[in-house]
Amino acid sequence: MGNVIVHKSISLDGYVTGPNVSMENPMGEGGEALHSWMFGAPAPIDQEVAAWMTASAGAVVCGRHTFELGLPHWEDTPYPAPTFVLTRTGRPPLPARSASFTFVTDVAAAVRQAGEVAGGRDVIVMGAETSRAVLRAGLLDRVQLNLVPLLLGAGARLFDGVSVALEQEFSVSSPAVTHVRYRVVPS
Repeated sequence: MGNVIVHKSISLDGYVTGPNVSMENPMGEGGEALHSWMFGAPAPIDQEVAAWMTASAGAVVCGRHTFELGLPHWEDTPYPAPTFVLTRTGRPPLPARSASFTFVTDVAAAVRQAGEVAGGRDVIVMGAETSRAVLRAGLLDRVQLNLVPLLLGAGARLFDGVSVALEQEFSVSSPAVTHVRYRVVPS
């Protein structure tokens, strides 16, 4: 199996969304700016990082909230890979254009099932709450942060209530973003 990894664009004050997340505004107020490094005219290094993130995805684990907010905008799975949605109640799989959504009620089972279908590639973890749950369960191998020079002041924080040691493996930057990848140091 590849790595279980979180890819997150994050503000300098630690937010992965802006405040007031809603169906109409799934990244919250100002949160869309967290992804501006990927769209428009990204720098060549940013294009390389975005391409690597997509190519490395063998499966995805996300939470129900991320699924419900994202599906109308994605109109497909978030990556072209099977996606496992953590939810309190199971439901039948939902086919999509690139793969399907499978609904799972346990974080360890979701990561295990994602790893089984990932074909040796990475399991991408999406959503702040789900990322924290996977990290707390000791199932996360890597954290890829895309540090955007932006202060949001409020929103969802990625690491609230989590204590973990990280070891830097990689860092590269453009004028729009600094990409840093860390290995989670087992405790």
